[in-house]
Amino acid sequence: MEWKDRLENVLGRLKSPSKEELRQALSKLNTKVEDVKEQLMDPGGKPYYRKVLFHNEEVELLVMNWSNLVCAPHDHGNSYGWIHVLNGTTKHTVFEVEDGRIPRALFDEHKEKGEFLFAPVKGVHTMKDDKKSGLITLHLYAPPIKDMMVYDLEACAACVVSEDCGAWWPEDLRQRVKELKLKA
Repeated sequence: MEWKDRLENVLGRLKSPSKEELRQALSKLNTKVEDVKEQLMDPGGKPYYRKVLFHNEEVELLVMNWSNLVCAPHDHGNSYGWIHVLNGTTKHTVFEVEDGRIPRALFDEHKEKGEFLFAPVKGVHTMKDDKKSGLITLHLYAPPIKDMMVYDLEACAACVVSEDCGAWWPEDLRQRVKELKLKA
């Protein structure tokens, strides 16, 4: 079965998937870099370029190829998901967030080609291409991401971003849905 057919076959059947069902679905896709390389583009000064590969009311699948920039600390709103490292190595930093305060880094971990990492609801993290490794990641979220919060640690601020913005502080004012001032 062709990879694009597997997307509909595997992801189209998911209904309110559990954490484990979501991981199994991502694994079952058996995605290789060759399957997604036509979808990749230059990140253009951003931490990554992202492309939605599949989207319905239950789940969304995105592929991202990374520059050498670290993305801003962010959550995925009320979505949870799995990230599969298709190529390279990522440095993944997990943060703790106390209400009304800027996030505080808890720990770093490195994930290499073939490994998975979980993004919980409201879990705040950053990622970056570790050692200029040619990082490519596949992300499967349920439900599709909405109301993602992005943090600017230097400005002690946060904002909910529009669905067309990634994990960086938006320069375009229309992508700033709601801004918050935080305590250090």
